[in-house]
This record gives sequence, structure tokens and C-alpha cells, in this order.
Amino acid sequence: MDSLEFVYHARTSRVIFGDGSLNHLEREILALNAERALVICSTEQADTGREIAKRLGQRCAGLFARAVMHVPVELAREALAAARELKADCAVVVGGGSAIGLGKAIALESEFPILAIPTTYSGSEMTPIFGITEAALKRTGTDVRVLPKTVIYDPSLSTTLPVGLSVTSGMNAIAHAAEGLYARDRNPVTSLMAEEGIRAMAEALPGIVANPSGIEARSKALYGSWLCGTVLGNVGMALHHKLCHTLGGSFDLPHAQTHTVVLPHALAYNRNAAPQAMERIARALNANDAAVGMHEFAKRIGAPLSLKELGMRHEDLERAADIAASNPYWNPQPIDREKIRALLQDAFDGVQPRTWNA
Repeated sequence: MDSLEFVYHARTSRVIFGDGSLNHLEREILALNAERALVICSTEQADTGREIAKRLGQRCAGLFARAVMHVPVELAREALAAARELKADCAVVVGGGSAIGLGKAIALESEFPILAIPTTYSGSEMTPIFGITEAALKRTGTDVRVLPKTVIYDPSLSTTLPVGLSVTSGMNAIAHAAEGLYARDRNPVTSLMAEEGIRAMAEALPGIVANPSGIEARSKALYGSWLCGTVLGNVGMALHHKLCHTLGGSFDLPHAQTHTVVLPHALAYNRNAAPQAMERIARALNANDAAVGMHEFAKRIGAPLSLKELGMRHEDLERAADIAASNPYWNPQPIDREKIRALLQDAFDGVQPRTWNA
């Protein structure tokens, strides 16, 4: 335990967990004192969205299957207008961070309660954090109104998530917990959840790679994402998330894949300033070093390792460093613009994380 002085503010959602838990959907909508749900999903999840809409029957006000990454402000306004026109009184968001993020944007401007049905491991459903992109800049914030009231975790819904997306989504979840371990407002409760979440995900992802349809590994991954998301919802973010928000919002890089690539290098940057956190991360990974262990784990499960393979252009690294360093989040290691530029170069090249001078 780092300190006996801390603040822990529990933000709770009602969680229904288990294979087949989707069968309780109508019961859970009624428990929200709602009657007509707008189903929100991405184009890629349209089949699942239609399945949910069909299951809801007359309680479905409509289907909005156009969620995209980073929540463009124009799309958020359009979705809210659709919800009001259809006289919906709640939103059922199905899928990953894109759909859940769009649902949060609606909740931010209305009184709609959100019921989330995650099919990925982003953990966004457990946080009051929202992000909206306008004029190529991603604005993030925290508002308790956007926290889903109810979350249904049904592992059978994630068995069709492609292995590659499962891997990067799981690494995204690990990133939330890893930064939670050295967050300024960390506490013993969230630190326990963070280490357990990383351990669960580190055990689940190789199992998913080996057997994508296996319910046991999918269940463990959802359990890990729940813990990691809860950590993110209770503590602040640091350098890793600032870099990923910059690369996603300003350069349109894919969200989970960017988290996957950047994480080992952000851990290396903070290694000397947060030794206890690094020890817990390494222990959860069964590795000797948190940063190198994370890089090797990503390589072992076939995750992307470089920003270059995600479509980042080398000539944009300078501007990315400028944006990330100009308005940084709190971080245990002071932000140095030239070191951030070097970190981004390492991430662009996909090399093993370096050892930084203290």
C-alpha cells in the first residue's frame, strides 16, 4: 500500500454478468423506468444491433448503426436529434468504445439513461469519461451523467470478435489499469483491481488466440475489462492516454491499436518515477520488467507493435509531439517535449522500449 491517506469515490453501475445474461435485457430496461430504447451500434456491429432491436420488439424506438471512432461532434448531434424524434427515453449501446462513446455523448446533452452491452474489452462502459472530436481535436471530460446505469456482460456476444481486435481491445483495457497504478489519485482499492485486471487479461488473451470461440477465455477477458474499466473510471489519466488521445483525435489512428502500440513505451518513460506500479504490472504479467514485458506480451499474442503499421506518417511525429507536450495530463515523470518526440519515434518504429535516464 502506497499510503494510508487516500480518497475513494465509488461510482457504481448495475452489472449483470454471465453467459446468457442478455436474456435479462427487457427486465433491465424496465428497471431503468424506461420504455423505448434507441439501439446504438457501429456499422460493423449492425447485425448484432438488429438482433438486439428484434429482441426488444415494441420497446425498440429505432436503430442508429453509425457509431464511429472518436465521436465526431456532428454525429453526436445527429444521433441525439434522432433519439428525440423517435421519442426514445433510453439508449441501449451495443459494441465497443465507439458505440458506448456515442451513447455517452447523447447522455451528456439529455437525461437518457444508458444500458451498455459491451462486445469488446475497452472498459468504457464503466467510466464517466467522454470524448468528442471537433475540428480534428479530441476533447475529453468527466461527467457522472454519461456513466451507464446498467451493464450487461454476456461473453457469448464477444465470441465473434475477430482475434486481432480482441487482442488490441484487451491491450487497451490493460492500459487503463496500468496507468491507474501510478495515477495521482490512485488508492489501495483501485490498485488491487488494476493488478487483478491486468492479470486476468494477460491470462485471457492467449486463450482467445488459441481458441477464439472459447467461453472461458472470453469470460475472463470481460471480467478483466470490467476491472480495468472501473479503475479508469475512478482515477485520472496520464501520459499514455494523452498520447493516444492525440494520435487518435488529431491523426485518426485506430483507438485500441494505438493504445496497444504506445503502452510499453509510456511505461518505459515512467519506469523510474513509479517503481511500485511497475513492480505490480510486471508481477501481473509474470515478467521481470513492466515495459519490456508488455512489449514481449504484445508480440507473443500477435498485436501490432508500431505506429507505422497503423498508418501514422513519419512527418507527423513532430506535430504529434507538439500537441502532446503543449497541454499535458498530470504524469509521474515530468513531460519533456524532446523525450516525448523520441518516445513517439520508438513507437513508430516498433522497437523494444528503451531505458531512460533518471
